[in-house]
Amino acid sequence: MTLWQAILLASILCVVAKILGYVIPPHWLEKPTPARTMDLTTVALLAALVAYLALHGPGQSLHLDARLAAVGVAGVLLAVRAPFVVVVIAGAVTAALLRLWGWAS
Repeated sequence: MTLWQAILLASILCVVAKILGYVIPPHWLEKPTPARTMDLTTVALLAALVAYLALHGPGQSLHLDARLAAVGVAGVLLAVRAPFVVVVIAGAVTAALLRLWGWAS
């Protein structure tokens, strides 16, 4: 199974779980375990997609460039609860400066 197949499968499972939410009695989904599982599945899916897009190179190779540094800066800023606009701008500026200085492609 390739990474994209796993992402597609996880996406389908999220949609199915959302649809089942209308069919399953609400008191089943209000328990801590199902609610936490649904929250973490969404976070894991988005994290996997960001990591794949930041590290994907030609073919199946690993490609380290300015995107990785930009995602790293954004992650640090999100961890310290910076406003989202600041996170996006800082990531873009980081990638742009690394490319300008020739340190990354």
